[in-house]
Amino acid sequence: MVRVKERYLLVNIIYPEAAKDQSKSNLPDILLYNQPTTNNCNGRTLHQAIKAEVADLFGDYGAGTVERSLRALTMMDHVPTKYGSGDPCVFRVVRVSGTIKKVEEEAIRRAKQLILAAKDEMAGKESNTLNSLFGTKSSVNEVTMVDVDDDPDSENDLEEND
Repeated sequence: MVRVKERYLLVNIIYPEAAKDQSKSNLPDILLYNQPTTNNCNGRTLHQAIKAEVADLFGDYGAGTVERSLRALTMMDHVPTKYGSGDPCVFRVVRVSGTIKKVEEEAIRRAKQLILAAKDEMAGKESNTLNSLFGTKSSVNEVTMVDVDDDPDSENDLEEND
């Protein structure tokens, strides 16, 4: 019997339009981009908006195909609310996991990181909001891939064995 594998997505909702109104508040830019979503956005409105986007992108056949098992986000650009389409935003998938526990741990880690970045920005230490949102170059692991044919020691080993 085949086991059904489920994937859980941790999605960060970023509001780029909020930066245009930044002159009105003393909040750091990182908090403006990562503002909380309104209480009007609940599971039902989000589910209806996802179904509408799937129908728009893939037509009736696509909507019928995913009707029963719809559990994924699509290319949405607004947070749905009861009173309209909501604010323009970007849905950024930051973690995909097979267990909800790992997604929760990542959400907690990212929340702590956001708080520290906001404190640093308020103190004047961090001036680049994009580095706070996406990380710096030093935080990215560098990976070097070497092909067996590129290794000069392997050529000597082959000549010695002949």
